[in-house]
Amino acid sequence: MSVTVDPVTVEVIRNGFLSIARQMNNNLVRSAYTPIIYEMHDCSVGVFDRRGRLLGQSPGLPMFLGNLELGILSTIEKLGGTENFADGDVYMVNDPYLVGSHTYDVNVFSPIFLDDQLIGFGATKAHWLDIGAKEAGRPVDTTEIYQEGYRFGPTAIYRAGEPVSEVLDYITRNSRLPKSVWGDLHAQIAACRTGEQRLRTLYRKFGLEQVDAATEIIFEHCEELDREAVGRIPDGTYRASGFMDSGGPGLPKVDVVVAVNVCGTDISVDLAGSSGPTNGPVNSPLPGTVAAARLAFKCLVNPDVPVTDGTFRNLSVEAPAQTVFNVSEPHATIYYYPPLGLLIDLIIRAMADALPDFVVAGQTADPMNITFVGERTDESRFVTGAATAVGWGAGYGHDGENGLINYGAGDLKNIPVEVVESKYPIRIREYGLRVDSGGCGRWRGGLGISCEYETLENEMEMTLWLERSLMPAWGLNGGSSGAPTRGTVTVDGVDQEVVKCPPMRLPVGSRVRVMTGGGGGYGCPSERDPKAIEDDLLDGYVSSWPS
Repeated sequence: MSVTVDPVTVEVIRNGFLSIARQMNNNLVRSAYTPIIYEMHDCSVGVFDRRGRLLGQSPGLPMFLGNLELGILSTIEKLGGTENFADGDVYMVNDPYLVGSHTYDVNVFSPIFLDDQLIGFGATKAHWLDIGAKEAGRPVDTTEIYQEGYRFGPTAIYRAGEPVSEVLDYITRNSRLPKSVWGDLHAQIAACRTGEQRLRTLYRKFGLEQVDAATEIIFEHCEELDREAVGRIPDGTYRASGFMDSGGPGLPKVDVVVAVNVCGTDISVDLAGSSGPTNGPVNSPLPGTVAAARLAFKCLVNPDVPVTDGTFRNLSVEAPAQTVFNVSEPHATIYYYPPLGLLIDLIIRAMADALPDFVVAGQTADPMNITFVGERTDESRFVTGAATAVGWGAGYGHDGENGLINYGAGDLKNIPVEVVESKYPIRIREYGLRVDSGGCGRWRGGLGISCEYETLENEMEMTLWLERSLMPAWGLNGGSSGAPTRGTVTVDGVDQEVVKCPPMRLPVGSRVRVMTGGGGGYGCPSERDPKAIEDDLLDGYVSSWPS
């Protein structure tokens, strides 16, 4: 007999799922050991049903949320079914070819039981600062996955509530920062335990049949809304292309070719013609590529509707195996995101004619990473992790946002200057908006960031990854491009232009300046409101405006 659930109850349950995910995320952030999680929020969480289908998620990194279920599904497959889970189990997976992204992003999840019956899963994904790669920090010159630290397929770390001590010992023994990985791992476990408690409470309140029936209604509603939205886009094939500066230090550029096909209520993304796998760390396994296409889809289709398993059912992705977007072992993947950031940007650009009111001009869609590694005067080791914000493209009716993180990082925050200077022997001499970096237009592109670091204690190493220095964020409909990315390292008073470099030794007093690119402008600059130009000049966003 089918169960009927009234619309009000469905909404209460839907928001209950979202609330559970938010509480999980709050506990993860509060419990984490390292600033990359508790300050930057380089993590995501979700709650799933017993089949591994997404019920609700918390704000976080969209690139994680687009494939968070894969850790669960790959483990179910390895175990031979859900009947082999036990209450109190916790599993981890970080194999990029299974779950997307890179080895530093670790999936941790637990099954959720109610009266000995499996009802769902709580899942997390977070960035760990060191997992035993060939060097501390985040190498920029890896050539194969084996240089990128330990790689786990589905692995139990707790069984029936008891720790698997051999696995936990391996994790900490092979990291340069054992306390950090231990603390962050257990923060993820705490988040999963929160999900267990809250989902059980929800099922007890409404009953198994009502929650399950409401779940199917939620999924169907999401799919229906997506199909209605895509059905309003004119059928056709929409194309765009671009390129990255390189696939790593000293490597050639990486071409990205996108074709978006709309047919009725279905939409597909075809990446044929893009560059093949690189000989460096710029490669994406297919799960990451699918997540990026989903993110671009969500930017344009019902962005205000929360994502569930019912979302993306009318989206497909074709990434030929011999492209940078569908790599397999042994290709390196640490910098999986830069080609995906450009992919997202190009999907939006491709749809400019079909959805002129929804698209925005180009963004310098890259993490813009800078990492310092060294020892403090007390001989304790440190590894920093930072992603620098960029300027967003303008759209019809609005300027681009200033100094926000790239598309894929979503809710990621900058690390406050006070935290950096109190935890590490580094002084931040400047942190502010980069004047004149936004592209001109009827609506101005957002400004990038200018940040300068100074080393204070001992000699340390710096690794730099900056992108879009050769192809800046493009303008649309007459708008101009934003300023390209720039980087400068000053050692012993000598300046050197650098955008990507493997570990560089920095003596005390060295300086590193990062200037991220601005967003593209939208519309003809001569049509900009004179009052808006005056405000830009007064605010110091621009030094002049083209006549």
